[in-house]
Amino acid sequence: MWRDSFRLQIFCLLMAVLAVVVLVHNFFQLEHLDDYTVSGSNWITENNDQPSLSQTTKTTRKPYCGYEQQTLSKREQAEQESLLAALQWPKPPDGKIAFLQSTDPVHSDFVIVKPSRFFKVGDQLEVVVHVRDFQGKPKQYGGDYLQARIHSPLLKAGAIGRIVDCHNGLYKVFFTLLWPGEVKVSVTLVHPSEAVQVLQRLREEKPDRVYFKSSFKSRRLSETTECNVCLPGDLPVCNFTDLYTGEPWFCYKPRKLSCSSRISHAKGGYQKGLLTHEESLFFQSDVNIKMPILSSGPDSVIVKPKAFTDSSNMDRAEDPTVSPSGYYYEDLWRPRSHWIYHFNKSDDISKCLQGKVIHLFGDSTIRQWFEYLTAAVPDLVEFNLGSPKNVGPFMSVDLKHNILLKFRCHGPPIRFTTVFTSELRYIANELNGIVGGRNTVIAITIWSHFSTFPVEVYIRRLRNIRRAVIQLLDRSPKTLIVIRTANVQELGPEVSLFNSDWYSLQLDSVMRKMFSGIAVHFVDAWEMSLAHYLPHNLHPKEIIVRNQIDTFLSYVCPLQI
Repeated sequence: MWRDSFRLQIFCLLMAVLAVVVLVHNFFQLEHLDDYTVSGSNWITENNDQPSLSQTTKTTRKPYCGYEQQTLSKREQAEQESLLAALQWPKPPDGKIAFLQSTDPVHSDFVIVKPSRFFKVGDQLEVVVHVRDFQGKPKQYGGDYLQARIHSPLLKAGAIGRIVDCHNGLYKVFFTLLWPGEVKVSVTLVHPSEAVQVLQRLREEKPDRVYFKSSFKSRRLSETTECNVCLPGDLPVCNFTDLYTGEPWFCYKPRKLSCSSRISHAKGGYQKGLLTHEESLFFQSDVNIKMPILSSGPDSVIVKPKAFTDSSNMDRAEDPTVSPSGYYYEDLWRPRSHWIYHFNKSDDISKCLQGKVIHLFGDSTIRQWFEYLTAAVPDLVEFNLGSPKNVGPFMSVDLKHNILLKFRCHGPPIRFTTVFTSELRYIANELNGIVGGRNTVIAITIWSHFSTFPVEVYIRRLRNIRRAVIQLLDRSPKTLIVIRTANVQELGPEVSLFNSDWYSLQLDSVMRKMFSGIAVHFVDAWEMSLAHYLPHNLHPKEIIVRNQIDTFLSYVCPLQI
């Protein structure tokens, strides 16, 4: 009996010692979490609580590294699945497609349906595109990425069309005729369907094809390591996951320095050798990247003016789904869903912004707004913050009119030269620090730097920003929030693999859906860049930026009709 009692005491003692060992180990893990581990990160949910497994559902698609730890509420999961389903793109038949069987813009053509009929402003124009391969054979499947617009060069007028894939080598394009005169049709093959499949593969399998780096420094010792949303391999890492949003970011741990010695973030570079030889044939300048598809007959129609214009029929309630959202006429953008004013004089801009604090958050495409406004308003003077060129943060002040204009780039991933870690801020966190009110104006754009990552990465970022926007509007309903959409850009073989318009189109679609039904306004930079006659550019030329600013300021100071 006494032996059983002794064994029991020994067992209890061993269990107690084991418990102490486990406890010490856990404290050690917590203390060194930021320096050494990727797993075990805390992920913030919709209510900023850590949910039980019964309350959440993990993503079913193949997650990307750090996102294995992401837990979503049922509502978030349903939204994400819906967004991803809406992005599904038609695929070529199973098996590899040879280059000669891929889409050839030279052998393809389009026809205008009933080009000689009587057209008047407001009518629909239908165009049918026939796609063929390099052997001149009609293709039997869809999935090509096309862009289409109507334009009148003498009038400096233009608008985009709505493209419908018939999944059989035919595409229908529908245009709304919005001005009188001769109206020409242009159709462009951005990427053949075979190239789109390569882009999809790269997005899922090579999301680290753009890599980043951080510098670590302590006194005379400095080191630089690679960083990304997630890092492969078993090397020790520094965990820089944001404590408030749960946005993941990691750097390989320096050999001699601590993680807390990080001083800067920068773009590292672009991976090479991403394509096989056969795949590279789908990405050729002057062959199958942004090449025109010509008409096999007339490429224009004559549009007559309406007998009268009933302006009362114009829907002035903003509807982000109206297509096209607007058009150019005499180089001026005319939205179809609301009135805008063209701020041709600097005094008009000053009067509109008087007494306002304007926050611009995002990438270099919204930095253009900061540069334009600072240059256009003589009394708006940039205050030297000592920030790196083209990086920021930047600030301009107009003491006469009491205007404060600020720009700050969004948090990583961001492909800027060098950003001090003290200036790496997430938009959601910045919004949470703004009081808001009727004199507060906020403009946001975020898209280009997310093009190489799985869409879930972008959805997560927008979910955090949307939550902060809703909270800001709840506490300060009179705060004005404007979202600048993505825009098209010039493409070549290399740029296409990292920043294709196809990537941007998909991200832009997600953004519009996620912010629909919220009291924010949109500046449709996508249509404003695609409908214009100037060559596509990641940073649109000044005439396009001016029209963007006119649209933006018309939300700040609505035109009284």
